[in-house]
Amino acid sequence: WGKKQRPVVNVSVEDARAYLAWLSKKADATYRLPSEAEWEYAARAGSDGAFHTGDQITTGQANYNGQYPYNRAPKGQYRSKTTTVGSFAANAFGLHDMHGNVREWTQDCWRSSHSGAPEDGTAVGGACSSQVVKGGAWNVGAWRLRSAYRDDGEKTLRKYDTGFRVVRDL
Repeated sequence: WGKKQRPVVNVSVEDARAYLAWLSKKADATYRLPSEAEWEYAARAGSDGAFHTGDQITTGQANYNGQYPYNRAPKGQYRSKTTTVGSFAANAFGLHDMHGNVREWTQDCWRSSHSGAPEDGTAVGGACSSQVVKGGAWNVGAWRLRSAYRDDGEKTLRKYDTGFRVVRDL
């Protein structure tokens, strides 16, 4: 392409699902949002720390508000915007930007805890008005970038710091 690519933002989970349905039909394959469990597994990439980098993360490893580090990490840069996808080193699974840059929609309906969630990694479904978002974003402190951190977003919410990650079923 030759152009710097930034993540898509300002999309609701409904927008993301509509795009994934279009993509699935166009490519004759199944594309979808990750479940919350899949997202966290991919973000950790084999690490048992708070991040794929261990128990700390720096602004040299992810895009977030570096004025708010986590677990005694040093303060760092606050870029005040998204960065080009892949600006930071990939995790052990080869995935970029799992921590920071933009929050990402998952398939899961929001619940305040994991109590009663499927044990096989599938999404918590049902009729819901809010979905789980993961990953933190460029405008938040590092504690919100932790692999286990989760937040909720209203399904129709379009926000300047929220996008999505595409999963392809094989």
